[in-house]
Amino acid sequence: MREGFRVLKWIDIPPAWLAAGIAATWGIDRLFPGLATGLAWVEWLGAALALTGVGAMALGAFELVRHHTTFIPRRLPTAFVRQGIYRISRNPIYLGDALVLAGAALWWDVLPALLLVPGFVALINGRFILGEEAGLVARFGAEAEAWFARVRRWI
Repeated sequence: MREGFRVLKWIDIPPAWLAAGIAATWGIDRLFPGLATGLAWVEWLGAALALTGVGAMALGAFELVRHHTTFIPRRLPTAFVRQGIYRISRNPIYLGDALVLAGAALWWDVLPALLLVPGFVALINGRFILGEEAGLVARFGAEAEAWFARVRRWI
């Protein structure tokens, strides 16, 4: 029984939720193939969003690694990173995930799947971000609260 809980804890990470969202997008496309707009610019916009998302994730991870702190959710940070992309977004990696999900929906031309994006954002907020922000306040106090007041959670 304990092994099952360990597996569930391992699966409950943002990349798994992103993969589930992408799989759901693909499933919607396969179940309802007539939903496509057929517009080429939709595919190009999807590619641009996905690439922007991957870039945001890479820049966010780079800053965390550069400051020798974790990018693993629910682990206590050892440094308070506010440089680079963290001047624009408190959560560039999660923002990148959301952009990749939106990009996949547009790339595959499955516009109804864009409704998955707000659900993904709400899930990430509730399961990860709120706890991580509480951990930052517990560890870094007023410094974290001041940063929260200056920099938006997503963008």
